[in-house]
Amino acid sequence: MLKGHKYRLHPTPAQAEFLVKTIGCARFVYNKLLEDRIAIHEEAKASGGPRRKPPTPASYKPLFPFLCEADSLALANAKLHLDTAFARFFDGTAGFPVFKSKRKSRASYTTNNQHGTVRIEAGKVRLPKVGFIQFTQHRDFDGEIRSATVSMTRTGKFFVSLLVEQDDEPRVPAGHTIGIDLGLEHFATMTDDTPFTEKIANPRNLRKAEARLKRAQRALARKKPGSKNREKARILLAKKHEKVRNRRHDFLHKLSRRIVDENQVVVVETLKPREMMRNRRLAKSIGDAGWGEFVRQLEYKCKFYGRTLIKADPWFASTQLCSACGENDGKKDLHIREWTCSACGAHHDRDVNASLNLLRLADRNTSGQGLPDELGK
Repeated sequence: MLKGHKYRLHPTPAQAEFLVKTIGCARFVYNKLLEDRIAIHEEAKASGGPRRKPPTPASYKPLFPFLCEADSLALANAKLHLDTAFARFFDGTAGFPVFKSKRKSRASYTTNNQHGTVRIEAGKVRLPKVGFIQFTQHRDFDGEIRSATVSMTRTGKFFVSLLVEQDDEPRVPAGHTIGIDLGLEHFATMTDDTPFTEKIANPRNLRKAEARLKRAQRALARKKPGSKNREKARILLAKKHEKVRNRRHDFLHKLSRRIVDENQVVVVETLKPREMMRNRRLAKSIGDAGWGEFVRQLEYKCKFYGRTLIKADPWFASTQLCSACGENDGKKDLHIREWTCSACGAHHDRDVNASLNLLRLADRNTSGQGLPDELGK
């Protein structure tokens, strides 16, 4: 399987300048290719004739000599990324590709490991056209490096993500099972097959840092555009946002790894955060929670460590069903945290009841029975 390992780079000033230039060249080629493809489409549409062949990154080098200084594999990968974006657009899984912005888009480029050009020696990583760069290798790995992605944060920090091909982890037989209900009051309510229920508090990282972020944003707005003080204020604001992001990811990584270490079957509800964020009253809290990133981490960690992840159907009524008798007691507003079943009289905590219903999906999934019709309503 392919697994990514991300490390902090410590380039020299000359190396950092080259990395920034290569990132800019990859972005330039991506935007130029997209511009030309749109123009080719418009020409063919107006003339009614066949479309001419789109250009390649190499065809731009005579017109733009500065591209010759960059890693050619980084430019080739920019084209592959655009091809993938168009493929997703035509498949209906994504929107039309957009131009990359210097300010807003992720600053990165990808290069391939051809003939051992990307390798680690004596605490340094070698990248094409850059040479050996000092980096912090906090975790070792066994396997062959396939590619490397260099990225730069808004605060000027550099990272490298090494894509490594390694042996698959052995699948662990199903033993402990856990059902996870996600929410805002508590980030997660987890019930295992003991049964034992645990509620994980919502860290609310963005909410806690909101006052400091507002002060930094106001300080940035007061600075004169183009001045050195404005650049200092921008970096200070970026560092505060980076700290919030790092705290959120630290919480999500630790919780997801703990769940994968302690359980062999994990059942989690399927949420649609983008659609839920249309609610302007809850949008900031939903974005701060990071449910999508949490499920993504669970998914790849379960795959790496041989666990089984079961995603409940989006229409599975985990909150409405009585975990005692299975009666569907109807939709309940968010402010209703406890309720009593009208059929059997059992009193439920909303989140605990939902986690119990999700836990029982594991038995139905492993037994091959599928879901009863009423569970999907």
